[in-house]
Amino acid sequence: MRLQLTGLSHKTAPVHLREKLAIAEGALPQALQDLQKLGASEAVVLSTCNRVEFLVSSPDHLEPGPIVDQFLYDWKGSAAPFEGHIYRLESREAIQHMFRVAASLDSMVVGEPQILGQLKAAYAIAKTEGAVGGLLETVLTRAFNVAKRVRSETGIGQMAVSVSYAAVELARSIFTSLKGQTVMIVGSGKMGELAAKHLHRSGATRILVTNRTYARAEEMAKLFNGKAIEYTRFASMLHEVDILIASSAAPHYILTREDMQRVIAQRKNRPMLLIDIAVPRNIDPGVNEIESAFLYDVDDLAGVVNANLHERGRQAEQAEVIVVHEVEAMMARLKLEEVTPTIISLQEQLEDIRAAEVARTLRRLPGLTPEQQQQIETMTKSIINKIAHGPISELRRNAGQPEGSQAIELIRKVFHLHP
Repeated sequence: MRLQLTGLSHKTAPVHLREKLAIAEGALPQALQDLQKLGASEAVVLSTCNRVEFLVSSPDHLEPGPIVDQFLYDWKGSAAPFEGHIYRLESREAIQHMFRVAASLDSMVVGEPQILGQLKAAYAIAKTEGAVGGLLETVLTRAFNVAKRVRSETGIGQMAVSVSYAAVELARSIFTSLKGQTVMIVGSGKMGELAAKHLHRSGATRILVTNRTYARAEEMAKLFNGKAIEYTRFASMLHEVDILIASSAAPHYILTREDMQRVIAQRKNRPMLLIDIAVPRNIDPGVNEIESAFLYDVDDLAGVVNANLHERGRQAEQAEVIVVHEVEAMMARLKLEEVTPTIISLQEQLEDIRAAEVARTLRRLPGLTPEQQQQIETMTKSIINKIAHGPISELRRNAGQPEGSQAIELIRKVFHLHP
């Protein structure tokens, strides 16, 4: 079987080309069927906002590349707009690429977890459509295991690499648990909304939202099953809040040092995290001088993100080593699978010859005892095993070698074996 991956990604093509090549999830079953009609033995299509890739296997006599080219012509009118942006990887390179994709080493944000779920979904659709069941299934199921190994043996996915995730990480460092914590969002900034969403997912159960436009506060509150608060009332409720996210467009401080001194006193010095994502800032920097008040602005969060990106880079180096080892193990397995049918055929042929000759001999020697018959069986099997050892060792040694196909074909001819 031949294996090829054809695709483009955020590394090779701008978004307008990725959008043009993208295939909607509902159209994937038909796409897989069309690839098989064009000659693909197996096919998987991975289509996300950052990549569109076609993983195809085909019989040895059929090039996978023209199959995908014809598919692109049929579906997109031409492959020409994508030339110069498309990469084509075969065999080992295709396998290594899929392992890196699954492990999120090829992602725009290295270590993000979404790509593995997207790849599993693409595989599930292909499985349902009967488009995988051989080589591709072997490669993809191993890719999932590689991703799991990378996650468990490195810390590549543990550090926040976005401002909104950094807010969650800071909250976890201040509070023993986020379960049951109260979050208030002041303003309607997108980063504030994302930070609140991540905090909510991490266990914060009570979300309060306030905005100068009350309708906007109600709209955002629905996202978290939260509660909208009148803007004029939010300051009087701060003593109930554990985590405040400020992303208001106000041109001045909406919370001063004096305001927060009163709030902390009402909270009896229970810790409070304030995340000021607004520019210009919403919260007086002097708040940081108050005991039990932990204030972070967008630059503080960026510092956390940059430190974590550096650490992810170190973890990615460890992950790349894991991928290389896994690729070598996969190639060794595939090489052996290539000659396994020939080895089985050789063993069966030699056993058929042995069994026939033993049966003929036993008919000529009817007086042999069962023990003597068993000795003949044992002796002839030993002879056959010794005869088979040489060619089987050569088949395994030459599997996957550049000139190995000639030696394998010679052994097939000598023993009259079918490929």
